[in-house]
Amino acid sequence: MMDHWIIAPVVIPAMLAPLIVLWMRYDLVTQRVASILGMSALLVLAIVLMVSASTHPPEVYRLGDWEPPYGIVLVLDRLSALMLLLTSILGLVIVLYAIGSGWDKRGWHFHSLMQFQMMGINGAFLTGDAFNLFVFFEVLLIASYGLMIHGGGRARLKSGVQYVVYNLAGSTLFLFALGTIYSVAGTLNMADLAVKVAQMPADETALIKVGAALLMLVFAVKAALVPFQFWLPATYTNAPGPVAALFAIMTKVGVYAIVRVYTLIFPISGTTGTLAHDILLPAAMVTLVIGMVGILGARSLGRVVAYSVIGSVGTMMLAFSQFTQGATSAGLYYMVHSTLVAAALFLIADLVRERRGRWGLSLSDAPKIAQHGLIAALFFAGAIAMAGMPPLSGFLGKLMILDATRGQWGLWAAVLITSLIAIVGFGRAGSQVFWRSYAVEAEEDERPQPSKDASSPALAFTATGILLAGSVALTVLAGPASNWLQGTAAQLFTPAQYTDAVLAGAEARAQEAARIGAQDHGHMEVIEEMRSEDGHATDTQTETGHDAPAAAH
Repeated sequence: MMDHWIIAPVVIPAMLAPLIVLWMRYDLVTQRVASILGMSALLVLAIVLMVSASTHPPEVYRLGDWEPPYGIVLVLDRLSALMLLLTSILGLVIVLYAIGSGWDKRGWHFHSLMQFQMMGINGAFLTGDAFNLFVFFEVLLIASYGLMIHGGGRARLKSGVQYVVYNLAGSTLFLFALGTIYSVAGTLNMADLAVKVAQMPADETALIKVGAALLMLVFAVKAALVPFQFWLPATYTNAPGPVAALFAIMTKVGVYAIVRVYTLIFPISGTTGTLAHDILLPAAMVTLVIGMVGILGARSLGRVVAYSVIGSVGTMMLAFSQFTQGATSAGLYYMVHSTLVAAALFLIADLVRERRGRWGLSLSDAPKIAQHGLIAALFFAGAIAMAGMPPLSGFLGKLMILDATRGQWGLWAAVLITSLIAIVGFGRAGSQVFWRSYAVEAEEDERPQPSKDASSPALAFTATGILLAGSVALTVLAGPASNWLQGTAAQLFTPAQYTDAVLAGAEARAQEAARIGAQDHGHMEVIEEMRSEDGHATDTQTETGHDAPAAAH
């Protein structure tokens, strides 16, 4: 049964991570082999699960065989399958880049922390329980704390502390939100919550609306929506290159949670009304503006990429805030595009930093770097895609969003004007780092060179190219991808499929158990009657003192 494979994306990294720590701790080669094999297995499994989700209704895995809503469930549908595939692609590419660039040599436990991170992210995408969403959030955040300070450094440690404090505050707020919702509904199973919230009388919804608003704040922190975006630029800029690339999927965990919760539990046609739309739309608009203006004002290449992530979150949330099938499918397309391209840009920035010596990522005149032409070409492709210029997937994604929001001229103006600002910002950064690199002549001993830690620079370039190739593939296959995502959006806006898979299946099994129990009870009554008849016959034989054959004789 396919449903038994649903837990594998959580179990595989959960088992592999401690094995790497305990068994392969001092053997980097073995760690690398195990990590690549684990990530490859996750990728193959994600493809299989995505094929299954494309042809079947949502599938449920019950941990410990406890029936929902009392037990923990993992649910595979088209959206969770998409996010699993995106995460597994990113995880494998980042491991390859870390090996090729030598980043995994610069600190302890890189590969084990990567596996724990994958466990938390995959669990967050699969869980059907709001409390366990919190648990998986904490797992992925704890792993990200370790990855954030991998390799040490004062700036990295400072940004890591800021990151920890900010996310701990978000986690505390998450518990308050869950406590508020549980006090009203008596459950945190998402399917059960969806049913109970829909049945609540209008005069008893005050607290549930408070819980819904608190959850929106929590997910806004994770997704870096205004006004909770302050932690992202410094964190992503100072993180190790491959870790920053992995963090490109971290903001999408918050976006995923918003889409899941506010289409399933708190839809705009339900008890909480247009609460989610009223909060998300202005927040997304301001996030988009701040992100794109930040690209123009940034003074380092790392911050240029970090602000582009904020801008991309604002763009996709403009689509999701519409809560329509067309806009949601466009937002999903843009989310896949932005994750791949943002990760590629972080890796490109790391390639620059490793070769630029004391100039680092600052937008200042510096000598020409090694592999200058290749890195410049990669940056040019990534910048075109992220800014939304044709012909790559960023242009198509924004075009889909504009098409799904016809008539909203303010939204159109925001997307088009900020796209122009992003083009100018990326152009300024690229010309400063690459085209003006001839302006400075360095001494022989300070000319930038590739990092001595790099095990295989070709592998690092290949990994970066794979992500950009993903954007190209998303462009070429835009038609089939858009059709598949439209089916995903349709499933999201038919929450009965999700609730029936989780709850109706449990009800059917309960009825079957009751039927079997009734049959067993009937069988026991028959057996008792037979025993009583046998006992009566025995008593008769005892009274006569002989059995029937003897009497006949």
